[in-house]
Order: sequence, then structure tokens, then C-alpha cells
Amino acid sequence: MNESEFNDIVDDIFIEMEDAVEVACDETGADIDYETSSGILTLTFENSTQIIVNRQTPLKQIWVAAKQGGFHFDFNSKTDTWLCDGKELFSALSEYCTEQSGQPIKLETA
Repeated sequence: MNESEFNDIVDDIFIEMEDAVEVACDETGADIDYETSSGILTLTFENSTQIIVNRQTPLKQIWVAAKQGGFHFDFNSKTDTWLCDGKELFSALSEYCTEQSGQPIKLETA
């Protein structure tokens, strides 16, 4: 995958993440604000904690910083998913959001 393809894929993933956060908030009543700026998606929770998602173009990875730690996701072209230690990106984000919001949050792609 070249740099342009990587950036297109990540742009689409960020939009999917924003949509998934909106749906999860509507379904659960959770208060999660999100903002994308300069290729960084920031999720801010009611308790002022944050999850930061950003692209690492040179490495072709998506990095996530949460209370649980820092995670580096690689694209698996065979399964068309982003994985870190066997965990899929949206599944992992659901875990991190659940911990930081204090209520069950499930982020799903459309």
C-alpha cells in the first residue's frame, strides 16, 4: 500500500469511528465528544479522560492512546481489518471506551 492509499483508508476509518461514536452515544446515552484535526481523532469523555487516535504514515499504522496504554494497529489486507495483538480496531476501541466512560460502549462499523 502506498502513502496515498494509506491516507485514503485512514480517512475513511476516522469517518467510520465518528459515526460509530455517534450511534453508541445515541444508543447508550453516553457523553463522548469527538474532534478530528490534523489527522488526529480525539474522543473526550464526561470524566475528562481522552482517547487519541492518530495515523503514523511512515509506518502505515494507526496508533491509539488510551488509559489502558498505547497500541499500534497494522492493516491486514487479507481480512481488510486493522489489528493489534490479534484485536480488531473497533473491538479494541469499544473496550477502551467502555473503561473510560464507565458504561458498556460498542463501536461498530456500518
